[in-house]
Amino acid sequence: MKKTKWQKLEYTPSSMTLSYKRDYTITEDSVSITTFSSGRKNYKIQNYDYAKQYFKEPWKFAASKVVKHDNGDYYFHLTVSQEIEEPSIEEASTFMGVDVGINYLAVASTTDKKCKFFAGGEIKNKRNIYSKMRARLQSKGTLSAKRVLKRLAGKEQRFMKDVNHCISKAIVKFAVQEKVSVIGLEDLTDIRENTNGKLRKKQRYLHNSWAFRQLQSFVDYKAKQVGILVEYVNPEYTSQTCNRCNHISKNNIKGLRFHCEACGFELNADLNGARNIEHRTRDSRYILESQGCLSTIHTDNLS
Repeated sequence: MKKTKWQKLEYTPSSMTLSYKRDYTITEDSVSITTFSSGRKNYKIQNYDYAKQYFKEPWKFAASKVVKHDNGDYYFHLTVSQEIEEPSIEEASTFMGVDVGINYLAVASTTDKKCKFFAGGEIKNKRNIYSKMRARLQSKGTLSAKRVLKRLAGKEQRFMKDVNHCISKAIVKFAVQEKVSVIGLEDLTDIRENTNGKLRKKQRYLHNSWAFRQLQSFVDYKAKQVGILVEYVNPEYTSQTCNRCNHISKNNIKGLRFHCEACGFELNADLNGARNIEHRTRDSRYILESQGCLSTIHTDNLS
């Protein structure tokens, strides 16, 4: 039996967490940080018009970080938060299901069948370009190629983050426009583990690198900011279930089209999925009500 060899690891920390008021204070123009050697030091900050809203009520400053980026420069990452009163699902009247995917980044469908498609074609093409560039660089295996790979990965992540911010903003805007009370999303906790075996090898890069959960998290907090509740539902068979007759079969999916082999119902496959998510979200409200979780007992009616 081999003995485990212990090694002492040495590393240089690249970030430091600061508590508001104790370690730092901030205004729209400068940040004051407590240092070990020089006490409090003031630093000018570059602010933008869109960011100035976070320096006013109801936003509050929270623990923030000084982070050393790959270029060697240090940046102050400010964290702000606000308390939002969460609406009650018992008062919900209009629901919306959102199906996230690759062919369409998202498809939304409301209780009254209003729908909106958020296309991902151009974005998917750009991701394919990144994939081909990555393959060429990996085949070289040189030190310079590895450095370029690292920069490429960061650029791709920033690209997807920006896309997800734009798409989530548009989804919530559509929900507000249609007076939606609750947005339903699939619980994608185990999406990679549950689907990798079902995908062709050439699809796995797109599927695994696609920021599904990041998009959902952006929808979540943006919805809450405007008073819309977010519910996560079971994702099983949402793509295979017929929205009209509830028949479940893999054969129902014909590429981008959904064709029910039982009743003949046809629809865009992603829109069918979004309608199923909306239906499950709506059901969750009535299930809670039927179980008594939403009912109010009046003591004056008790004998």
